[in-house]
Amino acid sequence: MSQAATTTRPVPSLPWLIILCGCLIAALTFGPRSAMGFFQLPMLAEKGWDRTTFGLAMAIQNLAWGLGTPFFGALADKFGTWRVLALSGAMYAAGLFTMANADSATALHIGGGVLVGLGVASGSFGIVLAAFARNVAPERRSLAFGIGTAAGSAGMFIFAPLSQGLIDTYGWYDSLLVMSAMMLIIPVLAIPLKGNSSSGTQRQSDIEQSIRQALREALGHRSYLLLVSGFFVCGFQVAFITAHFPAYIADIGIQARYAVIALALIGFFNIIGSLASGVIGQRYSKPMFLVWIYVGRSIVITLFLLLPQTPASVIVFAMTMGLLWLSTVPPTNALVAIMFGTRHLGLLGGLVFLSHQIGSFLGVWLGGYLYDLIGSYDTVWWLGVALSLFAAIVHWPIREAPVPRPALAAAE
Repeated sequence: MSQAATTTRPVPSLPWLIILCGCLIAALTFGPRSAMGFFQLPMLAEKGWDRTTFGLAMAIQNLAWGLGTPFFGALADKFGTWRVLALSGAMYAAGLFTMANADSATALHIGGGVLVGLGVASGSFGIVLAAFARNVAPERRSLAFGIGTAAGSAGMFIFAPLSQGLIDTYGWYDSLLVMSAMMLIIPVLAIPLKGNSSSGTQRQSDIEQSIRQALREALGHRSYLLLVSGFFVCGFQVAFITAHFPAYIADIGIQARYAVIALALIGFFNIIGSLASGVIGQRYSKPMFLVWIYVGRSIVITLFLLLPQTPASVIVFAMTMGLLWLSTVPPTNALVAIMFGTRHLGLLGGLVFLSHQIGSFLGVWLGGYLYDLIGSYDTVWWLGVALSLFAAIVHWPIREAPVPRPALAAAE
């Protein structure tokens, strides 16, 4: 069955109100968690914790994000997006508030780890992009995914200087409270996404599938399994850099303001990279595009580590890495939609993202653990290079085509 045959009605233009509100939600949910690295040193200085303690909290956050995404994706598929996004705002706000008031490592792990992670999971790319997919014609999805991913990048670009500015002015505690209050805007922004749990862009075979059938089909599909394994690497790399780059910059003797500039630049160039990724994904092979993204990451990190590390090299690294940062998201989600349709996209895309977050857990936790063990982040940097080459290899044989459904197709 061709991709063109999967649509039952054309959608002549993008649903801009849904996309605008979804983009604002993506920016709000991605922004604070991408700025957590700025809270590490001031919190540790006041609380007396080590980097392993903070790193474990961020690792738990990434793992809760990953574990929660397929669950919340399935809820959004069944009951609609608005309910899940409203829950996201409440959990996210509660998590940041608990993190600010944590008087023990356990409280830090529950607030900044579990609650923030679940808050991000229920308002993450998987939820927002699945809503986009159900309201956008297949030939426009890659572009819509690029716009949504760019919005998350904009959140990183905005919250990097905003978080550091708040910390410098009010301290880390009040800064977390301000961001906690901001998360309560999410349920309001989610109202236009209410009731979009089904769409005329689905195939009848998609609608007839149960969750169990969808899982069995996906987990038996070679290209899907390769996509899952490759996305692990993306999570490992970006989570490690997000959580530990400010501390790494301080360790190599570069002024802290360059860490703010670097993360802001990653966010800004991430916007460009995400939009470009959406456009490229509409015109060229998505699997091969992913191959080149991971090859590019391995080259950028290798050059950053081998060349003299100066403020200028930090800025160049941030700009080039930013172009490759979340450019993996639009083609990855688009491939899942092409393979299986949109009926269970929240669930199946969530499972791919779970792999991403398992990688994030290991990247963040290993960063803190190995630093405390050997006094350096170098081992994790080079492991990221090796994993990037692995990801390039596994994306190469992925097929960009709908999964065959002869039995279901015969019943249509």
